[in-house]
Amino acid sequence: MKRISILLIVTLIAVVALPLVSVQAQDGGLLAKVRERGNLICGINGGIPGFGFVDTANNTVSGFDTDFCRALAAAIFGDATKVEFKAVAAADRFTAIGSGEIDVLIRNTTFTFGRDAQQGAEFGPVIFYDGMSIMVRTSDNITSLEGLEGATVCAIQGTTTAQNVADATSGKVKVEVLTFENIDQVIDGFVQTRCDAVASDQSQLRAKKATSEKGGEWTILPNTLSKEPLAPAWKAGDAQWGDLVRWVVYATIIAEEYGVTQGNVESQLTNADLNPEAKRLLGVEGELYKVLELDQAWAVNVIKAVGNYGEIFDRNLTAAPLSFERGINALWRNGGLIYAPPYR
Repeated sequence: MKRISILLIVTLIAVVALPLVSVQAQDGGLLAKVRERGNLICGINGGIPGFGFVDTANNTVSGFDTDFCRALAAAIFGDATKVEFKAVAAADRFTAIGSGEIDVLIRNTTFTFGRDAQQGAEFGPVIFYDGMSIMVRTSDNITSLEGLEGATVCAIQGTTTAQNVADATSGKVKVEVLTFENIDQVIDGFVQTRCDAVASDQSQLRAKKATSEKGGEWTILPNTLSKEPLAPAWKAGDAQWGDLVRWVVYATIIAEEYGVTQGNVESQLTNADLNPEAKRLLGVEGELYKVLELDQAWAVNVIKAVGNYGEIFDRNLTAAPLSFERGINALWRNGGLIYAPPYR
């Protein structure tokens, strides 16, 4: 009787599972839906110069993060313009992912355990290694965390910042954290003296300091108070979509490793001396592109559209007024943390 019951249960599980597998196969996943729709919907910040900035006066969208949105569109459609940018508030990011409002989030978002394991999101490769710092008024002569005793610190709602401030000041100084919906409101609160300091990722603080009228009156403390690995994120459960996002990012890194640029990518297709890995990436050798269900020229289209990782970084962040150095965001071979798995 026991043996018959076990066989019956296994048979029932198999019968019940078959329609689910069939539905998933027919559904085709997010890549098929994006193709059918005809464009990619990419969640961005919209308010950080250099990373994700919507200029409503000129109807332009620019930045480091937004270029990776364009790279995905170029890989999928062969056309980097087939992307809809949707500005998403920090507190709404994971709701937007879960509801399907956006296909991918590329919005200075920190990869954490809780977000990865508890909020229904999956994260891609880190595209920018950052860390939290504190910005103060130079006239207040605050040079360290200890100088913040009793201070009010402005931060953005729905971010890792409030916890980071608590962790960094625990047992050292007492501060009050005042939160706002976005970085512009935080900076306004700081200008209006509603708070004594601003806590955020160094990238945001530097961008706002460099582009604000009063930026010359502010000082960013030298302390790096947290690890903030910023990475693309999407709804968990779609392996094909995850592979696509990962390898589009990795393609820009591999291209930089082998000196493949926006300007020379076409000529590299006939370069007999090009490294075999780069040849595979550009579709000159092998058929790995079929695994991703992309066109043979997908990586060529990416590089033609936005350039390699170094070009994306330099175009958006190295130039004035931001003047970022590569630092830990240099390639691994140059002492940084930017590293791609082998494309083979």
